[in-house]
Amino acid sequence: MGVQGLATFLDNHRKVYRDVRFGRSRLVIDGCNLNYLLYFESGLDQNHGGEYAAYESLIERFITALRTCEVDPYVVLDGGSDHTDKKLETVTQRAEQRIERAHRAAKDGGKENVLPIMTKWVFRQTLTRLKVPVAQCFGEADREIAALADKWQCPVLSNDSDFYIFNLSAGLLPISYFQWQDVNGNGSKSYIPCKRYYTSSFCIYFEIQCQLLPTFAALAGNDYVKLQKFIWSQFAPVASKPQSRLEGLLCWLKDFEEPEDALKAAVELMGGKSRKNKENMKKMLQSLSVGMEEYKLPRSSLMEFFIHGVIPLFLVELRVMQAWLPGDTLDVLLLHRLSLSTPVDHKDLPSVNLTSRPLRQVMYGLVLGKETSYKVEERDREGLQLKFIRIKPTFTNLNVCHNVVSTLRPAVSWPQAELSERLQVLLEALGVNEERLNALPPQLRLPVAVTCYWWNRARPRPDLKLLKSLLLGMNLRDTPQLSAAVQARCHQKPDVGVAHAFSQWQVCMKDSMHLNQLLGLPLPEPDVARFYQGTLVHQLVHMRRTGSRLKHVLKTDQASVQQYCDMLSAVRRLRPRQASEFSESEQAERRALNDQTNLQPFQLDYDEETETEVCSLARAQEELRLDDRLLLKTRYKTKERRNRCNKVELSRKEERRGTDLL
Repeated sequence: MGVQGLATFLDNHRKVYRDVRFGRSRLVIDGCNLNYLLYFESGLDQNHGGEYAAYESLIERFITALRTCEVDPYVVLDGGSDHTDKKLETVTQRAEQRIERAHRAAKDGGKENVLPIMTKWVFRQTLTRLKVPVAQCFGEADREIAALADKWQCPVLSNDSDFYIFNLSAGLLPISYFQWQDVNGNGSKSYIPCKRYYTSSFCIYFEIQCQLLPTFAALAGNDYVKLQKFIWSQFAPVASKPQSRLEGLLCWLKDFEEPEDALKAAVELMGGKSRKNKENMKKMLQSLSVGMEEYKLPRSSLMEFFIHGVIPLFLVELRVMQAWLPGDTLDVLLLHRLSLSTPVDHKDLPSVNLTSRPLRQVMYGLVLGKETSYKVEERDREGLQLKFIRIKPTFTNLNVCHNVVSTLRPAVSWPQAELSERLQVLLEALGVNEERLNALPPQLRLPVAVTCYWWNRARPRPDLKLLKSLLLGMNLRDTPQLSAAVQARCHQKPDVGVAHAFSQWQVCMKDSMHLNQLLGLPLPEPDVARFYQGTLVHQLVHMRRTGSRLKHVLKTDQASVQQYCDMLSAVRRLRPRQASEFSESEQAERRALNDQTNLQPFQLDYDEETETEVCSLARAQEELRLDDRLLLKTRYKTKERRNRCNKVELSRKEERRGTDLL
């Protein structure tokens, strides 16, 4: 990301920064960069699938700190991939590195900075709820962020080293030095201690011309320029210990006034005078020139959007810019490819994304249109290798999809279809029955439908302990006992099979929410921060498997217990499609998936008592409705507790009656 090694280099030259007290200003925020750094630097769990409620609270505190200091944040997110593929090599290398880090985290249990699957959704949902202005670009956001900040004459908040090169009138505030948790002063005098960077300070300190900064970035190597290895450190001062590549390059650039002269000299220095290398050096010169162009500020297209909320574009572009549709939509529409999630997962297990592929195939059909002959290239892992798999779009119902999609701009007509039609597309993709789903509160319908899909599709099939732990985790309220139980688990290495199963659920939820958005939200969008807490559900599974009692953890109310039972009953009652109802291609895919997931070392034990438990569930649920012992403190209950010492065992059995059902 950005100029290789520049941020680390400047850590050793902090005189280029100015200490400031920041407040009473607009602030343009590099949203994707902040999302990564906030999560990773918080110490929150990475290996159990994420701590989304805690992350939501962290985002809230961050925005509160800004508003306390009268700072108006404007968050800009990356959208789709660069359609020119200038960064394709860099993007591919990073994807391969993520796969390796994810495997190490699963194998050894250490932190490898693997971002949990739904983190970006929590980030966007929380900012929207807090009424923070958010825009999503069509591609990488760096140039749009810089252009907007320069137009408004306010700083940028980011750790991306590309912003050290843009000539920003109000400078850059590196997130690493932005002490938002240490707000000083009171009232209108509140401020955040931080460091501010200006390109002018950099150029004065290193004695180079400001117009040479893009040349410096290109020669140093950034995401767009990959040069042959050249030992720039040979030009570093002898007294410099250790001799730095970047410092040597800066010393070499001192002798030049204009970028063109520096580029030509650099090419000759790398061997451009020989006839053999002349053609290669010509290509290198072109590559360097393109890399330098990336630092020219465009006209800002975000200012009108933030001020007036509209842009003169098609509906699909407006929805992308509002961050209402993920940037993945543009990748599918324009590039016919999609990079998939890389959660913490063992290399010997198949990719978790296989479980939700049928959902993505429906999405591809909606985005590309009914008559498309295109296939979408999915970038996923196989073992430790990055693989490119071509996937054919499908529809769940051709008649409905004919009304849903448009031949010119598919995304324009989706929300114009009737709600019942859009809901039919979604539920058919998930394989659930609308009538039974309607018995649930609206906010639970999509999570329950996704859970039913996951329980039916995931391989190895999750056992009842995993299902119960997942649903119970959605309903438990935070208590000291619960926090202590979670804290005891958060530093332990996760069970590989359990982590794999819950990652499958998360990708199913992510792809279902994406499909739901594409269809204009026929079901309410779930609040992600409320529906998955990684260390909690892993701890619940561990307690169930070891026979630990949950009573000391389940200090909850009757409403939560009832909601848990309703969700569990709904998942069991929502009839999955039978094998005969699948198409031949779907049946072949399911057989292939079963073959791939026949991995005995990671096989999840399916309870022999599952069917017995399920059969008793309806009775248990009805019993809970009729039995108010857990909630109502009647006189009879009070009297019974006073006499507990006379009937200790009987009393304990009565109290456990409700919680044992969990």
